[in-house]
Amino acid sequence: MSEPTFLRALPLGDLPVNSMRSVELGGRSVLLCHIAQGVFAVDEICTHGEARLGEGRLRGVRVICPLHGASFDCRTGAVLGAPASVPLARHAARVVDGWIEVELAGAAAPATPTL
Repeated sequence: MSEPTFLRALPLGDLPVNSMRSVELGGRSVLLCHIAQGVFAVDEICTHGEARLGEGRLRGVRVICPLHGASFDCRTGAVLGAPASVPLARHAARVVDGWIEVELAGAAAPATPTL
């Protein structure tokens, strides 16, 4: 089994706690979210209306789409509010030497959140 490949995304200092930011990694739009529980990464494009979630809002663990108000758990990608019904892909994220690094995942469904 091969080691995971993490890509450098952003210096941690550029993403304050309780904020989110979009980055392009490996040809994908990824949304980085820094909350009290840590740094998390999910696909940035809403699965309902294809809007950019980075233009929406972050409220606690909830990312709210700017187009129709669908919401997702930034930790898992799970749908928290309609009209979306398909979860976002979740990507492993870590902080190494002051940098946020992300391992891009396939299209596998994320885990169900524990709220």
